[in-house]
Amino acid sequence: MRYSDVTPKEIYLNRRRFLGSAMLAALARPIPAAAARLAASKTAFNAGGEMITPQKITTTYNNYYEFGTGKDEPAKNAPKWQPQSPWTVRIDGEVAQPKTLDVDQILKLAPLEERIYRHRCVEAWSIVVPWIGFPLSALLNQVQPTGKAKFVAFETFYDPQQMLSSRKAGIQLPYVEALRLDEARHPLTLLTVGMYGETLLQQNGAPLRLVVPWKYGFKSIKSIVRIRFLEQQPPTTWSLSWPAAYGFYSNVNPNREHPRWSQKEEQRLGEGGVFSAKILKTQMFNGYGDQVSKLYEGMNLIRNY
Repeated sequence: MRYSDVTPKEIYLNRRRFLGSAMLAALARPIPAAAARLAASKTAFNAGGEMITPQKITTTYNNYYEFGTGKDEPAKNAPKWQPQSPWTVRIDGEVAQPKTLDVDQILKLAPLEERIYRHRCVEAWSIVVPWIGFPLSALLNQVQPTGKAKFVAFETFYDPQQMLSSRKAGIQLPYVEALRLDEARHPLTLLTVGMYGETLLQQNGAPLRLVVPWKYGFKSIKSIVRIRFLEQQPPTTWSLSWPAAYGFYSNVNPNREHPRWSQKEEQRLGEGGVFSAKILKTQMFNGYGDQVSKLYEGMNLIRNY
């Protein structure tokens, strides 16, 4: 898909308007995505024909601890925060050409496309979301990683004046996550700017977030401001906060139980009626095993959780 296929002409002629200050303030201009949805239904990256979770659910029931620890709090509190413009991302570490790029530059790197992914939260609920973005590898390739680079670390924007303190959030902030380099470069790993044919809302990680569908949801870090290439495996927010529950890899694995929640089944939000959710058997790698299992050949996935 070309950028112009999923974006109104008046916007793609001036990409900065797509995620510039005016757009972020309004968060109301849709991206016509009928053509993108048709293309997504024919690609290997879709969710196997599953029902897309209603947008009302995914934008009002989610985790973003900087704006509240209850599932309904981010939708109430995050819209009060207006992301800075221009939004920039610093890429450095083990690279030949460190760079700082703004959203306008990032959007020029690859065509936007819509991908329908299923997601599994460690708390045993799941959703199916149509995201708009492009493979993260298109951004990573801009800085020429050195031979020492083995991991990619990400950092979320944090302003203690507008967001919860680490004490109130119960986790160390700013939020940090990381992937192995081959995971970050995998075609499924998406740098995301929109969902449901619209730009991302603040509670969903505006203006740039990661989507890694074969891992538990907390690995898909929101509102990214820094990316670092590292030789050694870095610490991550949840592995620091509760290492027995949240390991570095956090691949969806029904055989590796969480100390609090079973991982063998999941509740699919938006399905199963008003007072209940559809119960599904959790799939290894969230059902993407045919595409990602080779990344972990020879690894003990109970120990490396």
